[in-house]
Amino acid sequence: QVRERLKKQVAEMKEKFPGFTPGLAILQVGNRDDSNLYINMKLKAAAEIGISANHIKLPNTATEAEVLKCIASLNGDPAIHGFIVQLPLDSDKPINTEKITNAVSPEKDVDGLSSINAGKLSRGDLGDCFIPCTPKGCMELISQTGIQVAGKRAVVIGRSKIVGAPMHDLLLWNHATVTTCHSKTSTLAEEVGKADILVVAAGKAEMVKGEWIKPGAIVIDCGINHVPDSTKASGKRVVGDVAYNTAKEKASYITPVPGGVGPMTVAMLMQSTVESAQRFLEKFQPGKWNIQYNQLTLKMPVPSDIEISRSCIPKPIDQVAKEVGLLPDEMELYGQTKAKVQLSALKRLKNQPDGKYVVVTGITPTPLGEGKSTTTIGLVQALGAHLHQNVFACVRQPSQGPTFGIKGGAAGGGYSQVIPMEEFNLHLTGDIHAITAANNLVAAAVDARMFHELTQNDQALYNRLVPSVNGVRKFSEIQIRRLQKLGINKTDPTTLTKEEVNMFVRLDIDPATITWQRVLDTNDRFLRKITIGQSPTEKGFSRTVIILLSSLSDSLDDMKMRLGRMVVASSKRGEPVTTDDLGVTGALAVLMKDAVKPNLMQTLEGTPVFVHAGPFANIAHGNSSVLADKIALKLVGKEGFVVTEAGFGADIGMEKFFNIKCRYSGLRPHVVVLVATVRALKMHGGGPAVTAGVPLPKEYTEENLQLLAKGCSNLSKQIQNARMFGVPVVVAVNAFKTDTKAELALVVQQAKEAGAFDAVECTHWAEGGKGAVALAQAVQRASQTPSNFRFLYNVELPVIDKIRLIAQQIYGASDIELLPEAQEKVTLYTKQGFGNLPICMAKTHLSLSHDPEQKGAPTGFILPIRDIRASVGAGFLYPLVGTMSTMPGLPTRPCFYDIDLDPLSGEVNGLF
Repeated sequence: QVRERLKKQVAEMKEKFPGFTPGLAILQVGNRDDSNLYINMKLKAAAEIGISANHIKLPNTATEAEVLKCIASLNGDPAIHGFIVQLPLDSDKPINTEKITNAVSPEKDVDGLSSINAGKLSRGDLGDCFIPCTPKGCMELISQTGIQVAGKRAVVIGRSKIVGAPMHDLLLWNHATVTTCHSKTSTLAEEVGKADILVVAAGKAEMVKGEWIKPGAIVIDCGINHVPDSTKASGKRVVGDVAYNTAKEKASYITPVPGGVGPMTVAMLMQSTVESAQRFLEKFQPGKWNIQYNQLTLKMPVPSDIEISRSCIPKPIDQVAKEVGLLPDEMELYGQTKAKVQLSALKRLKNQPDGKYVVVTGITPTPLGEGKSTTTIGLVQALGAHLHQNVFACVRQPSQGPTFGIKGGAAGGGYSQVIPMEEFNLHLTGDIHAITAANNLVAAAVDARMFHELTQNDQALYNRLVPSVNGVRKFSEIQIRRLQKLGINKTDPTTLTKEEVNMFVRLDIDPATITWQRVLDTNDRFLRKITIGQSPTEKGFSRTVIILLSSLSDSLDDMKMRLGRMVVASSKRGEPVTTDDLGVTGALAVLMKDAVKPNLMQTLEGTPVFVHAGPFANIAHGNSSVLADKIALKLVGKEGFVVTEAGFGADIGMEKFFNIKCRYSGLRPHVVVLVATVRALKMHGGGPAVTAGVPLPKEYTEENLQLLAKGCSNLSKQIQNARMFGVPVVVAVNAFKTDTKAELALVVQQAKEAGAFDAVECTHWAEGGKGAVALAQAVQRASQTPSNFRFLYNVELPVIDKIRLIAQQIYGASDIELLPEAQEKVTLYTKQGFGNLPICMAKTHLSLSHDPEQKGAPTGFILPIRDIRASVGAGFLYPLVGTMSTMPGLPTRPCFYDIDLDPLSGEVNGLF
């Protein structure tokens, strides 16, 4: 009856909450036959009822620490609602059973064995605890008799924590008068004779005689004992603690052994699991986070970025992780406010549906700022803290170059709302340093290999590359891959011919073709061109170097594959030389193994943020990592939102987001949010230049509809660019106090006429999420409309055609002009097999054209391509447009003049 009732309840639960299933975990240590039997009974019962049961089996060599680690993982798994540890623990190592049972989370302890649940039971908090399954089953049997427990005299024989003690408490709180008997009770028969209800759990075969029992008593026999019986094949039979044949003559109700209490114990385990699942559903709606949001105290005038950041105390980051459904063993904590997320989370969530994918971009940037970063964070705070949607922001990690250079906080003012702001902008979890180390290891490997090939003959190189250890030579795994690449199918180093040795040891790098350069996370104009190898010990070997960095991995395997295929140069025969050829791939993967994991932080209002990767959009693809987006999309669920930002204007970061990032990730965006401001559009309309530290000209602080209308040409073009990819566009008009109603209305009107789904005035810069609620609602509506996403070009097109499509369709150029060096690279990369890679234009972000002085929406210009380079590991070719530099420099007065550390408080001052 119990099982049928539970089966019906589970079916109703699944119907009401599609995709939800009650989950039971059974942790076993060792391989005892009796444990295996009991577990199989439980698994079978769970399957019949519709409970998802997970049997975790640790070997009998498991240590206490290993068992506790497994328990911690199951405690944090939201798919597990009931969790039991099968006793006894069959381990060769000493394990404290009490410590183990108390490690199980009380809200999942369906066996009721933890001290917290036992304590609640002893206090009578029956509605707020789990009761051990055997006593619970006994009470269910007693209730089935229809006899009232209240006022009856009950006797419990046995005082174990599993049956006797909790049975006493249950009967007591059901208003029976209870006596507990045990091995020291001298008048046992007399006490039994007084019992209206007798529960026996002593573990002694047929110790309670039939003649002791009060006529009409209810007898519950919990014992399982084996006694000799020559009539049985096994030579023994199972009996209880009560002499059944004589006791049944006096009792009104009695449980048989076997077949009485045992099945009820299993049934009660299932009932407790279903009850736990019901409690979970009452507290957490599936697909809905139970998240604690922070209330902002708004101030006017708006304080500085650092004051805003320090105005809220961040939640412990493990709390944020728990709120969004990450498990404890999927987190690597870096202090109290930041953590790395293991890639195993993506594997666990692979069958979950993705949420809605939103990319924030902007008009062509101006020195006046558009507030794209502010809008990204304001939008997620509005969706989360105000509209109570599951929402993640996915943003890039700031570079220290602009932080100490010209911007004073590389990510812009919006990221003052990612807290703590100082940690966000300085080092974070060290990803950029890991990337720097990996990059420079490759550069060192290139130079070292060239040096050694220049100074040694073939045999000397071979002897050092494949050294004899204890008289035995052996190729490493990466060397075998190189041999296979060369068509040499040998694994014994002693069998290579002289010609094969020559092919193996000589990369024969052409110094003029080296594309892999040293990097530094600092704006350093003197690294644009430097000379290395001037020491006499380098024997005349020197060359010049410059900088590049980027990444688009979506798993550890993918990262390792990309690392291995990175092209660092060409050989003198014109063949690409890769990091795999250098033998450095494995070492790079080791350096990058933590950097590939997304970093978890939070906004001021308590919504989650992934911070991962930091490529610039003008010289790289300008987007946060694919991995961060993929994990976030799974965590938010089908109705949730992931908001990511593409760097600079829509012609730069958004175009690369679509054509490169989405192409590799396989993800399809639902909405584009395009950010614009009145004063930036005025500059695109021909407004005067602005100078830092000088008051803004009146054109920007007074109403000027004519100038604004002219500048809206840039807004219209960027809306057109976004719609070219088949995605609905919502324009966010980031309002300033100097904007007039007429000006804001004009921008909204122009945006809608240009084809925007909607255009909304926003005040999130001053009001946080509250100021972006209307924008969030527009994004919600837009996400419900069809998104007919498409790429701008087919990667199989010739390189020149792909560049021309971007130049004409996105920038408005009439054509392109390839300078001789660029034309040579087209021929080279096509010959080397890289012609089918996407294009990542390295172009000024300050204009749709190659000329940063041309504002608005210029047309009819010829786009000059001075060179083309290959990022084969990342997976794109990047043409250099005009005079674009890939290494910024420090200004005359860098921001580091204002940055200092308070030695008393430890606070960073002057950063923002």
